[in-house]
Amino acid sequence: MSKKNQTVVVLGASPKPERYSNQAVAMLKEYGYEVIPVNPSGVSIHDLSTEKSLDDIKVPVGTLTMYVGLKISSGQQEAISQLKPERVIFNPGTENPELETVLENNGIKIIHACTLVLLRTEQF
Repeated sequence: MSKKNQTVVVLGASPKPERYSNQAVAMLKEYGYEVIPVNPSGVSIHDLSTEKSLDDIKVPVGTLTMYVGLKISSGQQEAISQLKPERVIFNPGTENPELETVLENNGIKIIHACTLVLLRTEQF
């Protein structure tokens, strides 16, 4: 997948610089990906417009990287299935076995990894 035309959605993007989701938005942008941060507040993150929900995204998505816990991600099952990303990265602490099974059954690739590490090691 060429990064030049890959859109990456960061679910749970935070405007707080110390948060890994914020760092992921910055690094993805730096590495040349089209980044769509998702945060219900709608606040801009690293000069990028933020979508308030996955339902607001109307472009094809290569990767959805998760920065929300089980309680929130469980409520996103339908929206993620509708979004149809090629893959979903479950960052440490975001694992959700039930959601992962549903996504895999829908043909969506599941990865358990840290987005920041994947980028730094050129495995993204």
